[in-house]
Amino acid sequence: METLKIGSTGTLVEYLQSTLKTLGFNNGKIDGIFGNQTRNTVLAFQKNFGITQDGIVGNQTWQKLSNYFYIVPTNISYGSNILSINLDGFASKFPFLRQSNIGYSALGKNLKSIRFGQGRKEVFYSASIHANEWITSVLLMKFLENLSSAYLNNSTIWGYPARTLYNNYSLYIVPMINPDGVDLVVGNTQKYTPDIYAHAKNISNNYPSIPFPNGWKANINGVDLNLQFPAEWETARRNKFAQGYTKPGPRDYVGPSPLYAQEAKAIYNFTLLHSFSLILAYHTQGETIYWKFLDYLPQNSYNIGRQLSNVSGYLLESTPYSSGFAGYKDWFIQNYNLPGYTIEAGLGENPLPISQFQSIYDKNIGILILSMLLS
Repeated sequence: METLKIGSTGTLVEYLQSTLKTLGFNNGKIDGIFGNQTRNTVLAFQKNFGITQDGIVGNQTWQKLSNYFYIVPTNISYGSNILSINLDGFASKFPFLRQSNIGYSALGKNLKSIRFGQGRKEVFYSASIHANEWITSVLLMKFLENLSSAYLNNSTIWGYPARTLYNNYSLYIVPMINPDGVDLVVGNTQKYTPDIYAHAKNISNNYPSIPFPNGWKANINGVDLNLQFPAEWETARRNKFAQGYTKPGPRDYVGPSPLYAQEAKAIYNFTLLHSFSLILAYHTQGETIYWKFLDYLPQNSYNIGRQLSNVSGYLLESTPYSSGFAGYKDWFIQNYNLPGYTIEAGLGENPLPISQFQSIYDKNIGILILSMLLS
């Protein structure tokens, strides 16, 4: 772990500040800047836990904080570094979870899957295929924390016994399909790999009207991962080229061929290895559930969609033609003729402010539980 001290900045400092506040140590504003207030809070934490009081977060302090790594922060920017911390915490706190690596991002970051449950019926939820929709990673990770805590405590979640869910279902979650793009949006790339940041900025210059980096949805090489699946990919290409997205950029470039981007290929192969009876693909625009692809009508898919709509208040709609091809949900429905849903879990300009998190969580907890029960 990076040593933090006066003058340190970034998402890891935000995480430190958030964790200290969660533990009851008042450190003022969570701003990602390690100033005197944060140093004083660290000193108080070190004194309370009987470790060297130097106001520096080094190995000894991180080791003590590691007891709380399983707590998913819901008030900070959430990059791949914070995800890794939480997954380490999950491995320690929730040993019944099964973590695996399903592939690698363009920059070599692990693409992690977490499995909850041992039932025969398999379902799959994914998030952050679009970089500036990283709040969806927080949603799935917090849900997994709460679900696992309920299992550990032999209690319920949304009225259902967590251990019954564990015994009857196998829920797979890939919380961050696009870690390179997420890190660009939350500021990790500019801080830790400025050469990669410059590379992305150069790509972004192809589309000067799209704000950088906040408008970035693609992987780090400028390929939109949700336009990479072999489900009428050629139609998606025609549509996006007609809109002017003809080269790598922050969004909507389909790539030179389906499954060209290794992140998309990883999700594709992961799906082929399993027998998912239902999938949810999380995005953040519109408080809408998209349930169809072309004229495919998987059994019960509309009825399940209606129930997900009822518990969330989200509209159930068909995907607009201009964005209705080559997505992961599209390919899943086409390939398996089983229910697949794109959940647009928010309103506003991406990236949505983390202040929306609790509202998003409250609207989606029913979707996340029912999707297992109805699969």
